[in-house]
Amino acid sequence: MLDWQEIYRLIGPAGAALIVLAAAALYITLFNLFYLAHTGHVFRREMRTLDESSLERLKGEAGANPLVAVVRDIVFTHGGHSDDIRAEVAYLLHKNLRRVANSLYWLKLIAAVSPLCGLLGTVLGMVEVFRTIADNASPDPTMLAGGIWQALVTTVMGLAIAIPVLAAYYFFVLQMKGFRIGAIEYSYRALGLRRRRGAAVGALDEEEPTA
Repeated sequence: MLDWQEIYRLIGPAGAALIVLAAAALYITLFNLFYLAHTGHVFRREMRTLDESSLERLKGEAGANPLVAVVRDIVFTHGGHSDDIRAEVAYLLHKNLRRVANSLYWLKLIAAVSPLCGLLGTVLGMVEVFRTIADNASPDPTMLAGGIWQALVTTVMGLAIAIPVLAAYYFFVLQMKGFRIGAIEYSYRALGLRRRRGAAVGALDEEEPTA
C-alpha cells in the first residue's frame, strides 16, 4: 500500500502540484485524442458520400458532427454573405470545436508551468539542505539526502511532464490545421454542388412552357 505521507515528504509541495498537472494533462490529452479521432472519422465518412442529392440531408442534420456542421453552415449561411470562405471556416471551426481549442491552451500552459514547478521544487529542496546544515554543525549526509532528493526529483518530474505535453500540444495543433484544410476543401466542393444544382433548377424552370 502506498504511503502518501512518505511520498509527499520526498517530493514536497512542488512535486504534489506536478502530479496534479500531470493528471490534468493526461485527461486533456486522452479526451482530445479520442474525440478528434472520432470527429475526423465521421467527417471523412460523411464527405465521401457528399453529392447534390445529399445537400438537403446535410442541411437538415441537427447536432451534427462539428466539422460537418462547419461545411453545412458555410453552404447554407455564411457562404451567401462572405467571399472569404477561409476566414469563415476558421471562425466556425473555432466555434464548433471551442472545447478542444480551449483545452489546447491548457496543455500549453501545463507544458510551460511544469518546468517552473520543477525549478521551484529544486529551490525548496536546496533550502531544506541549507536549513539542515545551519541547524547542525556537522550534519550527517543522510540528513541532507531528503532535501537533495527533493531538489533533483522535482526537476526530473517537471521536465518529464513538460516534454510529452508539449509534443501532444503540437500534435493536436497540426490535427486542427488538417481539419481546417479539409473543411475548406469540402466547403468549396459543397458550394459548387449547390450552385450547379441551383443552375440546373433554374434551367428547368426556363424550359417549362407558359400557359
